[in-house]
Amino acid sequence: MWREFYCSSEWLLWSWLGILVISAGSWYQVHLDVQMNTWFGDFYDLLQKALSKEGDVSRGELYRFIFTFARIAGIYIVVAVLLAFFTKHWTFRWRQAMNDYYMKHWQLLRRTEGASQRVQEDTRRFAIMVEGIGASMLQSVLTLLAFLPILLELSAQIHELPLIGEVSNAMVKATIVWALLGTVGLALIGIRLPGLEFQNQLVEAAFRKELVYGEDDQQRAEPEVVKDLFQSIRDSYFRLYFNFMYFDVAKYSYLQFGLVLPYIILVPCISKGGITLGSLQRLVGAFNNVERSFQFLVRNWGQIVDLLSVYKRLRQFSRALAEERGDWGLRLSALCGYDDGETGSTESKPDYVELDNMTDGSADSSKSVGDRRYR
Repeated sequence: MWREFYCSSEWLLWSWLGILVISAGSWYQVHLDVQMNTWFGDFYDLLQKALSKEGDVSRGELYRFIFTFARIAGIYIVVAVLLAFFTKHWTFRWRQAMNDYYMKHWQLLRRTEGASQRVQEDTRRFAIMVEGIGASMLQSVLTLLAFLPILLELSAQIHELPLIGEVSNAMVKATIVWALLGTVGLALIGIRLPGLEFQNQLVEAAFRKELVYGEDDQQRAEPEVVKDLFQSIRDSYFRLYFNFMYFDVAKYSYLQFGLVLPYIILVPCISKGGITLGSLQRLVGAFNNVERSFQFLVRNWGQIVDLLSVYKRLRQFSRALAEERGDWGLRLSALCGYDDGETGSTESKPDYVELDNMTDGSADSSKSVGDRRYR
């Protein structure tokens, strides 16, 4: 999955130069976010001045601020569109690199459980999810680097927390504690989800495989067999839904409360009139950006669960290829191992190879999903 793209001479330009382009584009987007946050602060100060009794703000000043916003937003739109276009091409090249590698060894891999799904569907899903999660992670890191100093500067005037009292850099500490609390707490609550999602894919694969066999063999895909297989799918999904339900209760409760948290923290300062409307807007904006950066796992947990299940299957697929080739060095090597020469064991190979971890998740884990009575 990794060495086929990042360590292949054919894809070195796309893989590494592509990362640099995506990183540079993401950093410029964050730079525009900082400009936008500053604009909102100045604009709300102007509004506060205009709406006060002695307000003397001209129409020209308001129009100039609106024009500035349009300029920043226009640049952001162009950068976002071009970056999204390039990122899609970059992730497709990653999929193509995996596809070319697997097809090169197709005569060995075709005997492996679910080989066609691994090559066609899982490489596609892996590329798409890496695009989404990777871009989100990069954006979170860059946003944190850009907005944490701003939050430190703006929170210098905030010295008190409700119910706690005097605290230096109160906003920064509250943001970090709140984000870590959510990340660790939700990770513990959702710890079972990757395994359940992986199990879900296994029962789906078993059902699909039986139907495919039934297209060519009238003795396969009999009603009782298909009913039993679909019952396994039903049980797996309902178990997954239940676990996602209590995870979602915790997730959405945490995110909704986080919307009002900065205002709760600022109650002592606001009640004393110690902050302007513009400064309040900039402070809340910086707080939200830093909080969102720390909440990367919280906001992407569903996609991460799905990616982990796909990663497990592709890893097993690559391991099955290494075993077929007798290439144990490939399994143990680093990302940039030796060349993919047609070396390996000359021992005879079985007609069909099942992945080692195709278990049904029941107490009798020695039976694979494909080894029940309908095999």
